[in-house]
Amino acid sequence: MRFHEGPTVTPAPAIDARTRLLVVAPHPDDETLGAGALIRHVLAQGGSADVLLLTDGDNNPWPQRWEERRVFIRAKDRANWGRRRRGEVLAAMARLGLGQSQLHALGWPDMGLTDALRFRHGPAVHAVRDVILRVRPGLVVMPDLADSHPDHGAAHVLARLALWEAGSPARVLTYMVHGRSDGGHRMTFDEPGASAGSRDIRLAAMREHRSQLILSERRMLAMAGRPECFGPAKPATGGAALRLPWRPGHLARMRLRLLLADGEGSVVWPWHKAPLAHREGAWWLPLRQVPGPAFVKLTADLATPWIHDHYGWACRDDAASGLVAREPA
Repeated sequence: MRFHEGPTVTPAPAIDARTRLLVVAPHPDDETLGAGALIRHVLAQGGSADVLLLTDGDNNPWPQRWEERRVFIRAKDRANWGRRRRGEVLAAMARLGLGQSQLHALGWPDMGLTDALRFRHGPAVHAVRDVILRVRPGLVVMPDLADSHPDHGAAHVLARLALWEAGSPARVLTYMVHGRSDGGHRMTFDEPGASAGSRDIRLAAMREHRSQLILSERRMLAMAGRPECFGPAKPATGGAALRLPWRPGHLARMRLRLLLADGEGSVVWPWHKAPLAHREGAWWLPLRQVPGPAFVKLTADLATPWIHDHYGWACRDDAASGLVAREPA
């Protein structure tokens, strides 16, 4: 199994017996969908792999309603579902060759990672940082910032801020589960016939996530069977202001908020109170003079049955940093 690269991509990290991999998974099954083959490859080369699981995926009401024949999901029911999914991720990890000691589960609320950044920034970043300091990975794989699931984008932000705070020189790769890459995801594992066993193991690991197959078996197994693609994390260092990619209309601005998350903490403004400047046909947000990455999210803060993120995140990106979370001092 080996990496293929596009002609302009930063060289892929070497995978050998010295590799210490940390996979950041917002929910149970993301460790398999995002990096199951990479985990197998690292272990086959004699390296080590750990999984940081941020939530137990307890906010998954439709499969639970179908399976348990109930309409209303109480807090106790959600907790039971989360325990079930925690067991499923352990079974999936066993299929991939990992044991219980390689799982670092934080048990945060499903669909609550943006709120963790917004309302518990310091404790949330510190919790991820502490896992990084224990594992001391040389390679960290995390969701892409552009992934449309709000927990995935927020997981990227949490992990990047925690890596910076930990002073980690780990190299960073991202994976996309929900949405399409922008073309930067050009590192893929080659899986010829000799490596078909790896695909079978990934599918077996996905089948351990039985709760996810109740209503979506064909889709989930198709996702687990596709080649894994990785890309470098978008750089986020330097720059006094961030050019925002959004151009909301006047009416939309009345209900929109901006969330800034950086090494100093988080701050939220209603759009009309944010310190924005309009120039060069775009909105610009001045950033605090804080070393390290800075991320901005546009959100409407409205209850909706549609879970995916319409606006997403932007990050400060006017200086190249390749795949390195933080340049060694």
